[in-house]
Amino acid sequence: MNRGLALRLEGLVQLRGACRQLRALSYRKVWGARWKPLQAPAHPLCSVLLHPQPWPKHGLVGVALAQRRHLATKEEPKKKKKRIPLTRGEVEIRQKMTIEELARAMGKDVDHIYEALLYTDVDLDSLEPDSVLHEHHIKMIVQKSGMKYKSAKLKEEKERKNTDAGVFLAFCPRRPPADPAVLTPRPPVVTILGHVDHGKTTLLDSLRKSQVASMEAGGITQHIGAFLVHMPSGEKITFLDTPGHAAFSAMRARGTNVTDIVILVVAAEDGVMEQTVESIQHAKNAGVPLILAINKCDKPEADPERVKQELLAHDVVCEEFGGDVQAVNISALKGENLMVLAEATVALAEMLELKADATGLVEGTVIESRKDRGKGPLTTAIIQRGTLRKGCVLVAGKTWAKVRFMFDENGKAVDAAPPGIPVEIMGWKDVPSAGDEILEVESEQRAHEVIDWRTYVEQQEKLKKDMEVIEAKQKEHRMEYEQQQQKLAHLTWRQRKAVLYKANKHLLFQRPKDRREVAEDTLSVIVKGDVDGSVEAILNILDSYDCEDECKLDVVHFGMGDISENDLSLAEAFNGVIYGFSVKANDSIKKLADKKGIKIKLHNIIYKLIDDLKEELNSRLPPAVVETTIGEASVLDTFSVTVGKNKIPVAGCRVHKGLLDRKMKFKLIRSGDVIWKGSLSSLKHHKDDAQVIKAGMDCGLSLDRNLEFHVGDDIICYEETEVQQKTSWDPGF
Repeated sequence: MNRGLALRLEGLVQLRGACRQLRALSYRKVWGARWKPLQAPAHPLCSVLLHPQPWPKHGLVGVALAQRRHLATKEEPKKKKKRIPLTRGEVEIRQKMTIEELARAMGKDVDHIYEALLYTDVDLDSLEPDSVLHEHHIKMIVQKSGMKYKSAKLKEEKERKNTDAGVFLAFCPRRPPADPAVLTPRPPVVTILGHVDHGKTTLLDSLRKSQVASMEAGGITQHIGAFLVHMPSGEKITFLDTPGHAAFSAMRARGTNVTDIVILVVAAEDGVMEQTVESIQHAKNAGVPLILAINKCDKPEADPERVKQELLAHDVVCEEFGGDVQAVNISALKGENLMVLAEATVALAEMLELKADATGLVEGTVIESRKDRGKGPLTTAIIQRGTLRKGCVLVAGKTWAKVRFMFDENGKAVDAAPPGIPVEIMGWKDVPSAGDEILEVESEQRAHEVIDWRTYVEQQEKLKKDMEVIEAKQKEHRMEYEQQQQKLAHLTWRQRKAVLYKANKHLLFQRPKDRREVAEDTLSVIVKGDVDGSVEAILNILDSYDCEDECKLDVVHFGMGDISENDLSLAEAFNGVIYGFSVKANDSIKKLADKKGIKIKLHNIIYKLIDDLKEELNSRLPPAVVETTIGEASVLDTFSVTVGKNKIPVAGCRVHKGLLDRKMKFKLIRSGDVIWKGSLSSLKHHKDDAQVIKAGMDCGLSLDRNLEFHVGDDIICYEETEVQQKTSWDPGF
């Protein structure tokens, strides 16, 4: 009996231990690392049956024996896993972290970072998720969030190898100069400069025997034209016709940078003008010799000698005055003395001994670039070294091309372009900028390497500039913060927190601005042009806008090509106006613009486009109120009249100029200061009410406000009219 009871008690103890172990295992599954595993008991554990089983014939003793037999098997030994130490609450930081990167490292959202920065010297309005934070701000945010920080291991970035085009050796970054033995004569590149409407294009038109000027809008050149002219003597001359308008200063500078000789065209009846002086300066900066062409000498008012005298003030000395500048009197319209000018150009080119290497890799300069609907991106270029052929792989700026076709100035396909020859190149992946250097590379893979390197360099330069701006801004805000803290130094921390909360309350409840919510006093514009130089000229003019206090001017997009649906979408989003220069908008685009209420303004002459833009700016300005004086009167005496229980001041006046009309507005002037503005409550002549008091008549009047009159005060009757304001912006022409 005692033995059976002992076995029964032992089985119950083991069953109880098994249940306890099962509970511990279930807890560990649910709560993971929160619960420590229990120590294994000294005796083997029993299994727990999930379904009720009938009792064996030996009762509890049989159960206990069965459980002991079942648990006698050995458990397989488990492999011990290496515990990874947890680093909760520790943030790995580094320099130049953005808000987004810091939030990701902390496991927080971006709003948490903004909230932590609320009571710092950082200007929250200027921050974006990709804004870079200062190191001490990063540490402060981590600490205020109840975390610890540790500096990330710095990865030593290997210096990237320069893979730009034309780089051969570390000590020779550009292609070495050509061997004099392989140099061959090339045509001179001649740029025609001068003031607008002085006859530059007409001169080139006469030399080419074509009608270039008649095809240009407004009779003025809108972009650079590059032409090859064959002289009767057999020589070839490459001419560049640049715009003379003030808006195209960058184009003229670009023209002189690729030229050998400058022909300065001056009208004999106008003399030296603003763009004439600028052209002289461009030629001097480029170190290019001048030939003076005095045009329009067939006109009766022409005075070539006056032109030569005026040029002396700008260090342009003609040969007859002991200088080295050839002067030729011509008439481009009638074709007079054009051969003399051409011979002078050829003679100067022979003196310069212009030669180039026509072998090896191609080098050149982009004169102009544009987009063509059928041909894609096109560039007008002048080859300066090597011979350009179909299939050549070129790089310019951050784009590249595999030459598919080449055309001359007449649109005729050519197979090769030697040095000094202007050519239009087809096959670019994107439109390069005018003035970019063209370099030939060995393969398309090499072209991709060059573009990647140039993009990398540009990003590094941008990052450097951004960091300089950010550091300057942070320094400014830090000084403001320190000054603010000094003002609050006498307050307790609770008072200081309350003051700061009230000051920054608007930041907590301010609704984010939608980019579509554009202020009424902002003019957003989209600029589209036919060629890169035209867009550049317009943007240069818009950069001179300095009337932000009147109306903000925002260029939201610019590019080349006809007006597209993407332009309409941008104009709709920003409530903007589309300005097109020498481009078109098809009927479907115009209908869609009318439906959406979007303005499309197309022009072929640049100064008309700018005038239109100024009119649009004027329409955005609020009307100005102009006061027109109708009559003036002087106070000769003062008295008061009792009306009910109130005493009303009354002025006895005499009108000495114009008339007083009770319907109009009045103002009271004392010692030159305006004391009151408003309306009259009464106007009487003797004892009768009057509507109008004319000059020379006496009257009594009272104001709509109880003011004491003084003898000698002036009463002015005036009328207010609204007049449309005009912008004070002066684009310079």
